[in-house]
Amino acid sequence: MSVAIDQTHSEQIADQILVSLRRIIRATDLHSRRLLRDFGLTGPQLVVLRQLAGGQTRSGSEIARAVSLSLATTVGILARLEARGLVRRERSTTDRRQKLVTATPAGVRLLEAAPPPLQVTFTRELAALEDWEQTQVLAVLQRVVSMMEAEELDASPILTTGGITEPGAMPRPDDGSGQQPGKSARAAVAEPKEVPECAES
Repeated sequence: MSVAIDQTHSEQIADQILVSLRRIIRATDLHSRRLLRDFGLTGPQLVVLRQLAGGQTRSGSEIARAVSLSLATTVGILARLEARGLVRRERSTTDRRQKLVTATPAGVRLLEAAPPPLQVTFTRELAALEDWEQTQVLAVLQRVVSMMEAEELDASPILTTGGITEPGAMPRPDDGSGQQPGKSARAAVAEPKEVPECAES
């Protein structure tokens, strides 16, 4: 009898853990979808663009190090932001091999309107915890990663859905789509109504 009770308790705990994991995944997905729908940006694009806040001028390699992405990935993101007119890349006057990046007025306006990346909110809440609590959160999550056999998966400290290099469906300024500035082509398609969590399969 005691074994059966223990198994039932273990199953209940497992269910609660899985619900918590599902909520994290769902919160990340909803944030990513709203960011793309309302501002035409993916999470990684917003993270990169934020590195140019306040009129900063930085090289691609500096941005890559700051956001923990590879240089190739960062350059690809910058190219898409430049195509949209949100950043400007110009060769350095002191090193012609290097391109320096600044946000355009359109990029600055978008930064002012866009919400912070989801990991910024998480980091702020985490910082409010005691050191031992932060360490405990890390240890538990690392154990969960191990239990799901996901230690070898490549990951960056950016909470988003899809691949980091996913460009999203941002229209070019001259694509003739008739989209409003800041709207993605994906946003032109009516999104299905939100399905309650309990109704998902």
